[in-house]
Amino acid sequence: MLPICKTIKVIIPAFNEEKSIARVVEEIPPIVDEIIVVNNNSTDNTEAEAGKAGATVLTEHRKGYGYACLKGINYIDKTSKPPDIIVFIDGDYSDYPGELTKIVAPIIEDDVDLVIGARAKHLREKHSMTPQQIFGNWLATFLMRLFFNATFTDLGPFRAMKYDKLKMLGMTDKTYGWTVEMQLKTIKRKLVYTEVPVRYRKRIGVSKVSGTVKGTIFAAVKILGWIFKYSLK
Repeated sequence: MLPICKTIKVIIPAFNEEKSIARVVEEIPPIVDEIIVVNNNSTDNTEAEAGKAGATVLTEHRKGYGYACLKGINYIDKTSKPPDIIVFIDGDYSDYPGELTKIVAPIIEDDVDLVIGARAKHLREKHSMTPQQIFGNWLATFLMRLFFNATFTDLGPFRAMKYDKLKMLGMTDKTYGWTVEMQLKTIKRKLVYTEVPVRYRKRIGVSKVSGTVKGTIFAAVKILGWIFKYSLK
């Protein structure tokens, strides 16, 4: 059991996740001070389901993962005392919310700045990641290792970071480049990072990224764009 000595807030970007969002919210461990679901222009009952489950619900009409994350951060900055730790997790129930304690442990116990939940192959449910996701993660992390000597193995969305260090990064990406931007800026700022292996299962519903050709291509362009941009700095 982790000592409850840090304030922790969770941001969950959600687009049409009415069948899964309540499960995610309800299974987040009670060490968390606030769960913020950012309804990213959903056309279903995501907002209502998140609210009934006990989350603070915000609405971001501009579609994009980064837009949703930035909305949550803006809310925290304006309405509450900044937390010690911020956690990001998807609303599709592909991650195991109860493993949040594993994600935040290196920050609390070892003073790490950023922790990525790495979707280790031996812990992944069969077919939980598409071939394009697996290849994209391999390519992105290979390039980060090649250009920056980084040790990342995944761009997993389940992650935690010291809130003051996240603010220091000055995050800007509005769509699919959010995760890789965070990791690249962490490298450039010489912050301390690590990964912890996490379980991963088939998501509930259809992915808005890997579930479509357009989404897959757009995500790949954004991610590779960030990597090559930073390789030239």
